[in-house]
Amino acid sequence: MNTKNLIAAGLLLALLGCSKLTLENYNKIEPGMSFDEVTGLIGQPDKCDDVMGVRNCSWGDEKRSINVTFAGSKVLLFSSSNLK
Repeated sequence: MNTKNLIAAGLLLALLGCSKLTLENYNKIEPGMSFDEVTGLIGQPDKCDDVMGVRNCSWGDEKRSINVTFAGSKVLLFSSSNLK
């Protein structure tokens, strides 16, 4: 492997290792937390849907994800998939 490939591989690993979608961060989410507290913990959501004062937000993809339902800007329900 040449130097450029090693640098690129190192940067990719560093970026993947810095993800906030971890089981440790998921376990910090609690009912009643504000939207701002959750985004401070795991970052901005990839998608949110708002219906009649209820906001469903998701982070991640089909490989691993966190889903949080907010009512009145407070955590009501939350779930995860394939976190490590």
